[in-house]
Amino acid sequence: MKGCITLVFCVATLSAWAFTADAKELSITTIKQEPYTMTKGSGGELEGYCIDLISELSKKLGFRYKLHLVKDNRYGAMDSSGNWNGMIGEVIRGEADLGVASLTLTAVREQFVDMTTPFMQTGIGFILHKDVASEESTFSLLSPFSTDMWVGLLIAFLLTGLCIFLVGRISPTEWAEPGTEDYNFTLLHSFWYITGALTLQGAGPHPKALSGCVVSAIWWLFAVLLLACYFANFNSMLHSNNKHVSIKSFEDLANQDVIDYGTVEAGSTMLFFKNSNNPVYRRIYQHMERKKSYVSSMEEGVRRAQEGNFAFIGEAVSLDLAVARYCKLTRSQEVIAMRAYTIAAPLGSPWVKNLTIAILQLSESGELTYLREKWWASSCMGDDGAHTSEALQPHDLRGLFILLGMGLGVGLLLALLELLSKAHNQAKDGKKSCCSVLTSELNRRFGSGGESAEQDTTDKSKA
Repeated sequence: MKGCITLVFCVATLSAWAFTADAKELSITTIKQEPYTMTKGSGGELEGYCIDLISELSKKLGFRYKLHLVKDNRYGAMDSSGNWNGMIGEVIRGEADLGVASLTLTAVREQFVDMTTPFMQTGIGFILHKDVASEESTFSLLSPFSTDMWVGLLIAFLLTGLCIFLVGRISPTEWAEPGTEDYNFTLLHSFWYITGALTLQGAGPHPKALSGCVVSAIWWLFAVLLLACYFANFNSMLHSNNKHVSIKSFEDLANQDVIDYGTVEAGSTMLFFKNSNNPVYRRIYQHMERKKSYVSSMEEGVRRAQEGNFAFIGEAVSLDLAVARYCKLTRSQEVIAMRAYTIAAPLGSPWVKNLTIAILQLSESGELTYLREKWWASSCMGDDGAHTSEALQPHDLRGLFILLGMGLGVGLLLALLELLSKAHNQAKDGKKSCCSVLTSELNRRFGSGGESAEQDTTDKSKA
């Protein structure tokens, strides 16, 4: 008995190898679906991910093949009389040995054809035009700058106001006698002064010291360039077609009536919504049934999405390729109902096992990843060159912030040098230490204790 089992196993193995090595020409049916896997090359031949996949499989398994497009341009669904159309129908009727395309593995199809291991995983999403679902925001005046940019501007504003205050206190030209004259640049007035610069208006008094003038000039330059960038980007966003899409999920899609939506009629995606018990997905199916918003092919769905006011529901991998080809389209972030693409063959076909092994080998070697990156690389086609605009990020105005920072640093350095020069002269005249005079000056400007002590000394000398 043991020898018999071994003999049968060997025969089966040799039989499968002989069939694989046979130079038989297989008939393969596929579907031309722009923009998924099939596009016309310069010579009129078909090309795409699935074409490259079947080419690699033929090299591994040693078969020749003849490729033809499915007659009715459908993937395959069963009608009311139990007959199959599309690629599945051609495989069942023996008109094709294999069906290769973005063919979803489903329980119903598995009952009538044999399907290989998946060569790609995907899910259900939707695409729509970038500007058909945009909503006007109450805070649209903030849209030219990103959140990080506004935070950066607030920090720059606070630092500049503080710098003006410090420069005014430190510089002896700005405040020569702390104990006898009023101080113009208080902290409140410093912020009011730089606020006036943002509106291109003066808010006197103005700095008299060189250090204060440097800081003021840098802030004015910063304000003018900043306002120019703001109004330029604001005007661009008002006339831009690339607005923020507010519909991000299937629930958002189901809860609005402005945009119509649909999927391929009688496809696996439609059947998912039809058989789902999720109330959101049921509402989507009922809407498509009520409006009869189905499309006959993915090509039609992508075209309608490009025209606007229509969301095409399909499989995410196919939609990603559409977005990579047509820049006006955007895909939803939400992906539901994970599924897989496989190759279909007639029931009992000896090719299924060999194709499964070959697909796994291509996956393990990284060839499938290479093909994915090759065909899903973004190359916008059919774009009319419409200008797009996004909120400015901090790195976009990095040079402007660096200029402001350098100006504040130079201003503070000049103020310290002015104070150091005065302290040096006073120390020379009074034959005191320069450090002690400088410390005394800083205490008079920033410390109330030092100022009171100085005032007491003056009163005693007068008495």
